[in-house]
Amino acid sequence: MATVSGKDIKRVVVACEAGMGSSVMVEKMLAKQLKKHDVEVTHAPVNRLADAKADVVLCHRGLAARAKQAVPDTVVVAFDMFLGDPKIQLVVAAVVDGRDLSDD
Repeated sequence: MATVSGKDIKRVVVACEAGMGSSVMVEKMLAKQLKKHDVEVTHAPVNRLADAKADVVLCHRGLAARAKQAVPDTVVVAFDMFLGDPKIQLVVAAVVDGRDLSDD
């Protein structure tokens, strides 16, 4: 299980299947919330996560196993809903409060 301190999170990558669709929506929403905390938020296909150099990977639950396989030492947070999911807000809270964040 990977863990990172919220104060050390500088790059969050929203993983997607292959395209942009819903992951871009999550990326934009998260970037807006984390902008004042100097956290970069991007998106990447799950098969390119190793190149993304993320402190945290955020992805839909259906991609979580593939994401963890691609970046086993990185915190992977899986969500169920693209909008309003508490797991997404958990990432925001970790950054804002500086608390630890771990894999699901």
